[in-house]
Amino acid sequence: MSDTSPLRRPMCRNFLPDPLPDGLLPELLDQARRAPSAGNTQAVEFCVVTEPERYWQLTLTPERRAEFPWPDLLIAPVLVVVLTEPERYARRYSEPDKAPTGLGDSPEAWPVPYWWVDAGMAVHQLLVSATAAGLGSCFFGVFEHEAAVIEGLKIPEDRRIVGTVALGYPDEDRPSSSASRPRRPLDEVVYYGGPP
Repeated sequence: MSDTSPLRRPMCRNFLPDPLPDGLLPELLDQARRAPSAGNTQAVEFCVVTEPERYWQLTLTPERRAEFPWPDLLIAPVLVVVLTEPERYARRYSEPDKAPTGLGDSPEAWPVPYWWVDAGMAVHQLLVSATAAGLGSCFFGVFEHEAAVIEGLKIPEDRRIVGTVALGYPDEDRPSSSASRPRRPLDEVVYYGGPP
């Protein structure tokens, strides 16, 4: 089984097909939706796929599937496509309390596109909550398949896909090669402001 300690929350790529207990998925999504968002915009949404084959038909051709290095990722019983709506930020920041920022004109007015930041926080909350519940989880991108997934899952066209989270009970895992990369030491990643 995967190590589920808070200091090591690996991405699980080998799942068992066992379904999640009733009520657990809504609880996890409720926790994820409570992640912070700029201006309390709350623009993160979730498209839940409980028949994962529908998703994989949109993103993984039979040729690629035959060579896919993690076939047991494909049997995760639940996939959560994480969405964001950039225009919601422009609408929120055109309201009186936020209008002075000048960010309400359009998403292009934002020097940092906080819809991705906020969605990342929601993804992280979902991953941590899944681990705390004894589940395995894996976040992965949709890359060139975004349009196909939006159309195939009937997602509103003004949403952007941040990525997908596979959820389920972990089987004995075979980590990716990236897992062997050491963590940078703390003193290399922390800076203290002010004079030396």
